Amino acid sequence: MATKVFDTVAEAVADIREGATLAVGGFGLCGIPDILIQAIADTGATDLEVFSNNCGVDGHGLGILLADRRIRRVTASYVGENKEFARQYLSGELEVELTPQGTLAEKLRAGGAGIPAFFTPAGVGTPISQGGLPWKYNADGSVAVASPAKEIREFRGKRYVLEESITADFSLVHALKGDTEGNLVFNKAAMNFNPLAAMAGRVCIAQVEELVEPGEIDPGEVHLPGIFVNRVVHTGVQDKQIEKRTVSAGKGA
Repeated sequence: MATKVFDTVAEAVADIREGATLAVGGFGLCGIPDILIQAIADTGATDLEVFSNNCGVDGHGLGILLADRRIRRVTASYVGENKEFARQYLSGELEVELTPQGTLAEKLRAGGAGIPAFFTPAGVGTPISQGGLPWKYNADGSVAVASPAKEIREFRGKRYVLEESITADFSLVHALKGDTEGNLVFNKAAMNFNPLAAMAGRVCIAQVEELVEPGEIDPGEVHLPGIFVNRVVHTGVQDKQIEKRTVSAGKGA
């Protein structure tokens, strides 16, 4: 069997081409596959469709691809920290599908589990289910593409909306530790969306801070089994960024 380990991030992302769909892990700037994202930026791949909790911030994470106009469409649940994202969306340069955060998580998990769709109560009676949310604007501010209405069904006296699952051409994730078979361990809050995004990708690429041999990770500590991971690249200790720095004045200041 060919090894899952790639020597460089450039080799790991080399076949991500124009028009690819990407499921990207992390939450804000926590646990994001920043080195892989930068490697994609270096390839020149464009017209990308991204599924992620958010789209990074200005100058970091997916915000790098966004600023370079590499992203055509985003499905996300939180986009409030990126001014360029808002500008592109409101000016008609970017298509955006906003979805409840829990629904997005389940759409990714279901896609990885081979479940094409599911019913959820989240969004019933709102534009999420009724349709009409602006997915894309025209340059003059009118709505170019609006969300469609979704199927509503009642179970045991309660209404639910049908949501389709997500699968992507590639998934990009960051892990604290991984072995050469692709078994991954995530660090605390970096568990947010990384395992789910990994499952949703037909080809999962993982950047790991520490790379070890099979058997060096206790099976009970594995957060994501290697069956979901196709490529592993050792990137070393991550240069962690702070999304929003808040400090208080010292005593006597």
